[in-house]
Amino acid sequence: MTCFDYVIAGLRLRSNIDLAACGLRGFRPFEVEVSGEEADCLLCLNRDMCIENYTEFEELTTSYLAEADADGCFMRGAEGYLYVVQPGKGDAAKMLFYIDRHTGVVETNVDTDSRMNVAILRFGIWVMFGVVLSMNNAIAIHSSVVVADGRAALFLGESGTGKSTHTRLWLENIKGAQLLNDDSPIIRVENGVARVYGSPWSGKTPCYKNEVYPIAALCRLEQAPHNVIRRLPTIFAIGAVLPSCPPIFAYDDKLQDMICSTLGDVLRVVAAYKLECLPDANAAQLSYKTIMTNG
Repeated sequence: MTCFDYVIAGLRLRSNIDLAACGLRGFRPFEVEVSGEEADCLLCLNRDMCIENYTEFEELTTSYLAEADADGCFMRGAEGYLYVVQPGKGDAAKMLFYIDRHTGVVETNVDTDSRMNVAILRFGIWVMFGVVLSMNNAIAIHSSVVVADGRAALFLGESGTGKSTHTRLWLENIKGAQLLNDDSPIIRVENGVARVYGSPWSGKTPCYKNEVYPIAALCRLEQAPHNVIRRLPTIFAIGAVLPSCPPIFAYDDKLQDMICSTLGDVLRVVAAYKLECLPDANAAQLSYKTIMTNG
C-alpha cells in the first residue's frame, strides 16, 4: 500500500491518500519521507464504511459546514469517535470519519475523486487529528498568528471580530512581521516552553507554513471605539482562551479535560491579554509594544 507521511506539530500523520494531490494543498509543506517511525495518526480510505455499523454511538453535538453546505454530527462510541457529514443537497450518502482513540487509526469513506468533497475531507481530518492532538497535550486553536522578533502573538476572538484585520495591520506597520497561520495553528508546551506551530488548516487565507515559534502571548480581541490593552489574571485568561479551542470537543469530558490541562500548561508560562481596539495602525503598534516588551 502506498503511503504518504505528514508531520504536523511534531506528530506524524500517515495516510493512504495523497492529500495534497486530491486538493488539500495545505498539506504539501508538511509532507516528509515515509519512514519506519510509528505514526501517531493513521488515515485510511475505506469505501465500505456505512452508518449502519455505528448504531451504538451517542450524538454529542451538531454543526453546519458552510464551506461544504453540509451538516456535521460529532458522536462518541465505546472505543472512539465518529464524525458524520450529510451534504445539504439531494440524497447524497453520509460521509464518515471514525477514529479509534486507543490506536489513532482513522477511517473515512469520503470519495477523494470528487472536488465537492474536498472541504468535507479537510474538515473531517481536522476533527480527527484534533482528537489525536488532544491526546498528545496539544490544541488546534482558532486564532490568527503573527510572528515578530522571533516570537509569536496569537489573536483570538469570534468570527468577524477582526483577528485577520489586526494581524494584517501588524504586517503593514511592524517591521519584519510575518503571518504564520490565519485560522487553526497548534499550541503545546515542550520542555517548559509554550510554542505555536503552523498547520495545514488556515481558513480563507492560504498560509500553510511548516514553522514553529515560542509564544509571546495570547490576546483576545474586542471591537471598540478606542485602543486599550490589559493583561488578564489567570482565571480570566482561561475564560478568554477556552472558547477558541475546538467547540465540538467541549461535549466530551475526556477530550475537554485534556484540552483544559494543556491550556493550563500554556497559561502558566505565557501571558494572556484583552485588546479593545479600532482597526487602525495605532492598535497594532500598541499590542506589539505591550506583548513583545512584557511577554
